[in-house]
Amino acid sequence: MAKTILITGSSRGIGASTALLAATRGYHVCVNYLQNKTAAEKIIDEITAIGGKAIAYQADTSSETEVASLFSKIDRDFGQVTALVNNSGILETQSRLDQMDSDRFQRVLKSNVLSCFLCSKEAVKRMSTRYGGEGGAIVNVSSIAAKTGSPNEYVDYAASKGAIDALTIGLSKEVAGEGIRVNAVRPAFIYTDIHASGGEPGRVDRIKNTIPMKRGGQPEEVANAILWLLSDEASFSTGTFIDITGGR
Repeated sequence: MAKTILITGSSRGIGASTALLAATRGYHVCVNYLQNKTAAEKIIDEITAIGGKAIAYQADTSSETEVASLFSKIDRDFGQVTALVNNSGILETQSRLDQMDSDRFQRVLKSNVLSCFLCSKEAVKRMSTRYGGEGGAIVNVSSIAAKTGSPNEYVDYAASKGAIDALTIGLSKEVAGEGIRVNAVRPAFIYTDIHASGGEPGRVDRIKNTIPMKRGGQPEEVANAILWLLSDEASFSTGTFIDITGGR
């Protein structure tokens, strides 16, 4: 069976690194992006250069209509998705909760949680033996913020990642008998440009000496964990989490 992977929000950072690594593992790669077409096409070019197969798909993964259309296009181009990485997400400017408004909170929940729910729903309908599928694997990109709460910076983001953790556990139990494994990674202190969205591009360098390993992480280190969870090497793992935080 051909392996087809969809990685949401994969034009940059962890998603882009995961797309490149998946291509080396023989996956047909579906690179999803919201706005940055140029970055997505760059990833496609890099995958093509190493002999892989990839297509970029523009879609707002927090829109039920656009997600349904996205999966239909992948069905047409590559066949049904066998691996899904729910990586879409946003981070807003550092703030205390009492300085946030409800519009911000809803934006974060919509992008970070609803997108995961909608994409997982479509993936299950294709992977599950209950629907005639042949199984598959889902990895959700959570954050260590789900455990720490990220006080004085991003409690809204932390709350959204806590929801991802709960979804991971619940869905893993729902579909464990239907050939689908659902796991998650909880990265933190990774060198990606998401920190600029929070208003502090150099955040990792500021705090790296408080990390037991005394350094920040690289997107490739998260991608390695994601691909392991998707692989047959993790065949007895579901509803589990890998924290990628340098020991903090």
